Amino acid sequence: MEAFVRQHTTARTTEFVPEVVLRVAEDVTPLWELTGASEPPFWAFPWAGGQGVARYVLDNPHVVAGKRVFDLACGSGLVAIAAALAGAATVTACDVDEMALVAARINAEANGVSLAPLVADVLATTVDAEVVLAGDVFYDKDMAAAVEPFLHRATANGALVLVGDPSRPYLPKDRFERVAAYEVPVPRSLEGVTVLPTTVWRPAPTRC
Repeated sequence: MEAFVRQHTTARTTEFVPEVVLRVAEDVTPLWELTGASEPPFWAFPWAGGQGVARYVLDNPHVVAGKRVFDLACGSGLVAIAAALAGAATVTACDVDEMALVAARINAEANGVSLAPLVADVLATTVDAEVVLAGDVFYDKDMAAAVEPFLHRATANGALVLVGDPSRPYLPKDRFERVAAYEVPVPRSLEGVTVLPTTVWRPAPTRC
């Protein structure tokens, strides 16, 4: 798997998060066909939501410094790496795609940090973390329906939860509070545009 990741990606500085170098593919469709997976190779690109969360964490290191951090649907590891660079005590990078954890490890090593890998679907559980980060997880209806309760449970369990979203239609904005907003550069091959307005949110307090 490591050879596959290295063969089909190139190491590049992330434009909106230049502190982080990632291995990035040229185009999603050819790589997806090569993987034969049911899901796109999320691990091969710096998605807008993840870039937003990574930027926020690096600009506000106090939110993760010295804390146990959990990166949900880590993909390339961008958000997890940013948390580690910002001084997190430990960072768990979690994804259901084993290839993502391979890519995240390669990227972490390139940035001089270490991550704790976890290949698992945790959405029906509550994780033991002080900070839960998620980049671009509201990309379709089914994922949104599964991830929102997870994020709210993490908040109820005492974690700081931050989620990055580039105006995907499935994030219920009435149940979240805006933390920060950015104009994030993205590959045109992924989004059809070169910049996406991206917001970092946290779950709103539960109304009694």
